[in-house]
Amino acid sequence: MQPSCSELELDHQLCFALYSTSLMMTKVYKPLLKELGLTYPQYLAMLVLWQCDGITVGTMSKRLLTDPGSLTPLLKRLEAERLLNRKRSHQDERVVELYLTDKGRALREEACRIPSCVVHASEQSVEALTQLKDDLVRLRESLQKNQ
Repeated sequence: MQPSCSELELDHQLCFALYSTSLMMTKVYKPLLKELGLTYPQYLAMLVLWQCDGITVGTMSKRLLTDPGSLTPLLKRLEAERLLNRKRSHQDERVVELYLTDKGRALREEACRIPSCVVHASEQSVEALTQLKDDLVRLRESLQKNQ
């Protein structure tokens, strides 16, 4: 029989609490995003563009904390859906800029109801969720510093 090490119990792990909560959050978003014709990663990309149209793929990659190469298939699908256009920069042809189409901008209006649906599903107050988000951002920033 193994010696007891309660620190290694699954329910004591912060990483599992974050991981399993992320899975549940994605499940809440899935039907809401299906109505918009978006996957969760596509929704995150659209959130970035709704906030700052005309950014580069590199900038989006930094905002989403992902590799630019992994964004390419996702951006191609959004372009095929006519939600955005990818254009080479006039200053540097290696740089790809992203621009919302009229359809992509219009989708923002449909998406405006999603945050309140998520708040409702969480059964938490807006204040509690804001505090949780702020705490998670601080945790993420601390972990990034130590990479």
